[in-house]
Amino acid sequence: MKAVLLENGKVVIKDIPKPKIKEKGDVIVKMKACGLCGTDVEKICGQYTASQPILGHEPAGIIDESSVDFLKPGQRVFAHHHVPCYECYYCTHGSPTMCPYYRKTNLDPGGFAEYFRVPAWNVLRGGVLVLPDSVTFEEGAFIEPLATVVRAQRRVKINKGDSVLVVGAGPMGLLHVMMAKANGAGTVITSDVADFRVEYATKVGADYSLNARKVDVPSEVKKLTDGRGVDIAIIASGSPSAIISGLLSVRRGGYVLLFGVPYKGTILNYDISELLNNEISIITSNAAVEEDTKEALKLIYEKKVEVAKLITHRFPLDEFNEAVRVAKEGEAIKVIIYD
Repeated sequence: MKAVLLENGKVVIKDIPKPKIKEKGDVIVKMKACGLCGTDVEKICGQYTASQPILGHEPAGIIDESSVDFLKPGQRVFAHHHVPCYECYYCTHGSPTMCPYYRKTNLDPGGFAEYFRVPAWNVLRGGVLVLPDSVTFEEGAFIEPLATVVRAQRRVKINKGDSVLVVGAGPMGLLHVMMAKANGAGTVITSDVADFRVEYATKVGADYSLNARKVDVPSEVKKLTDGRGVDIAIIASGSPSAIISGLLSVRRGGYVLLFGVPYKGTILNYDISELLNNEISIITSNAAVEEDTKEALKLIYEKKVEVAKLITHRFPLDEFNEAVRVAKEGEAIKVIIYD
């Protein structure tokens, strides 16, 4: 079978043996659609520090083989790549994504393959969800990224009518826009440095979209919020300038959600005393667990978040390198790989 792999820091598309069931609980899935994530691109570019640089973690497909009674061949499914133990100190104290087991398992050989194995650890802890007939494979490929947004906004607690700034209008930032609206936010503002993304944001629900290369975002945000600043700033970019833009755009007593992953070693030129003087709360959120994937699937099924609006490009598995090129150029929102 064909699979996209990282070997010695380079992407290769090669024929490898189809994965087999190794233990009771394993499931083999035929991939039908898998989203290309920014972290996949970071891994390819050598900018990601995870211990397992496996590509493809947003897959949906059809069960080909199953070793459990509750999943049958032919069922349409989403598979989660990381699943916590739900028993350790972190899991029982509200931090399941910090579980030491969370990142120890993954899809084999990854989501960008004709077939992949979902390990028993994931399967037996709820890591495989059956897709309703009305949810397409492409929509199923959004379950994992939307789940991370669900968890993040739960942590920051958006209230009805809140004003929200989303810094970074890539696929994750725009999922935040759509989710904020679904959560009852009032005015939602986005900012980005790319004209294409600035314009696209208004198509998926942003009330205002600012080009950070052309305007001073904090000043414009305050003009749009009666001089206060937004109640919540969501930083969907790892750029230091994006983080500072969000910090300077939030009102006194407001919240800043750090969602985009900064490069290791990132240092901010920011006066920390402003946090205390203005009682600004900083909240971080990393990844998602099964309560979040279930909620994400429900939102997609009920059309409360219309994820298909974000798809701008589709590529077959054989054209993976072209998909990466398009994603890196910034003229795409969501790229889907299919087989």
